[in-house]
Amino acid sequence: MARDRSDERTLTGLGAKLSQLDGQSYGRYKSLQGDWDAGGYTVGIRKAQTDPFAPASRIEVRVSAEHAGFPEELWHTPVRARALADRLLRVLGTQLRGSLLRADVGGQQVLDRSALRVSGGALTVRLGIDLPGPRRRIDGRGARKALCEQLPRAIESLRYDALDPDELAAFVDSVEDTDALRKALPERGLVAFVADGAMLARRSGTDDRPLADGVPFESPESLRTTVDLPNRGTVGGMGIAEGITLIVGGGFHGKSTLLRALEHGVYDHVPGDGRELVVSRSATAKIRSEDGRSVERVDVSAFVGELPTGADTRDFSTSNASGSTSQAATTIEALEAGAEVLLIDEDTAATNLMIRDARMQELVAKGNEPLTPFVDLVRPLYTEHGVSTVLVMGGSGDYLDTADRVIMMASYHAEDATERAQQLRSGTDRTVEANGFPAVAHRVCDPASLSPEHKGKRKVKQRGIDTLTYGDTDIDLRAVEQIVDPGQVMGIGLALAHGAETGLVDGRRTVAEFLDLLEADLADGADAIRHGFLGDYVVPRRFEVAAALARLRSLRVARLRDG
Repeated sequence: MARDRSDERTLTGLGAKLSQLDGQSYGRYKSLQGDWDAGGYTVGIRKAQTDPFAPASRIEVRVSAEHAGFPEELWHTPVRARALADRLLRVLGTQLRGSLLRADVGGQQVLDRSALRVSGGALTVRLGIDLPGPRRRIDGRGARKALCEQLPRAIESLRYDALDPDELAAFVDSVEDTDALRKALPERGLVAFVADGAMLARRSGTDDRPLADGVPFESPESLRTTVDLPNRGTVGGMGIAEGITLIVGGGFHGKSTLLRALEHGVYDHVPGDGRELVVSRSATAKIRSEDGRSVERVDVSAFVGELPTGADTRDFSTSNASGSTSQAATTIEALEAGAEVLLIDEDTAATNLMIRDARMQELVAKGNEPLTPFVDLVRPLYTEHGVSTVLVMGGSGDYLDTADRVIMMASYHAEDATERAQQLRSGTDRTVEANGFPAVAHRVCDPASLSPEHKGKRKVKQRGIDTLTYGDTDIDLRAVEQIVDPGQVMGIGLALAHGAETGLVDGRRTVAEFLDLLEADLADGADAIRHGFLGDYVVPRRFEVAAALARLRSLRVARLRDG
């Protein structure tokens, strides 16, 4: 008579238990919760569905460092551990194709994901599974195949001796080089770097892979610089220096393509993406207009003077911002969060906030125009606050008067047009409308307004990269263009909840101080904001957290504090 192993907390026992449960009520899957020893690793069933239509069950596999077998040089620094985890997730995703199990693999970016963590050479792998249950009855055979056959094969595929060591080292080295290149920018006085040979164009707006027949980037000789990297050695490309940079050229010649590459240059990319050595400073924020967004107590007086309504623009709120006021608020909010570089594309900017030419100044007296155009603020923003700006500009020559350098894109080839642009400076009678850029007023949030609760329970959910459901409110993130992965949206929600529930937002600290503390908590990885959440998420940047906070319609600002 066969021995009954269903009570053994081993993988064999799990298989026996599933055979025993076959055909029983679906809710009996809950009896599987807990740890099952697989020898060298442990399969933990953290949450079992009670219904086939409920959110997926969650599994956590802990693989010992000895069983995984990775040499220390692959994980001994945080960036190398993150790169190794990303590569292993991609291997895992391939292994799980066609199974009931799924892993949060991601796209072209190498992000800090909760789905797989490497610490001290040990692995923590988190997966989802829709446990099979036709007619709300346990399919023991199907579940046993997934958990006791497919899952062990997939986990064994993550061991060092099952992988190509050269390919693995090349992946980790590539990510380390990207990170080192980004960190080298400030000391060289650069805000961005685009390597020679980089492939900037993407296949489509919904396919982030490189365009197969795209034009390789080549730096203009006058802007060329070299950087020494830890693995590749010396690389050359275009360095964009601090100050004000215009990207100009005809339509469809690559201006916005270059700017989008700089937007995503805050992230590392997988080898073969084409943008591995296209980097921007970490503190880079994309700015655009956003009709209809809410604004809560932002000092937009640098851009907006006395309004006909008499509203105080030093303490401005609205539930339905115009294009110009939304862009003004977004700019101040980015500065409040610590942005050092602003990226602006005229195609998504508010025209009336960007420029007012000489003839319009003559026609409409300044006394009747509350807006101060960005063209008059971009220079003092740099000279007084050290904030650089990169702008795509094709319709206003007045920006040539402010620019430190001008990059011309022609058929996706970059040229240094600075000297030619200087010769064309207008010398018109246009009046400069700003004397400087005032210090940013920092907001102090009311912690009660950040509650993630809905009907007494925490509610944090994401819908793609566009919407975060937070408590009773949906936060519209469509205009936050540096969000590239749904996991970031979930991470933003968890970060806001972490701030509200742990006292980081306490009614005394400013938004910037909250973000500083949040980054300190996240220094050791994603689990700092987990707080019992079992799903997948990505560690978010401070700028996207700040952007979501600003768009939270329930937000209340207790007071403003001078910068």
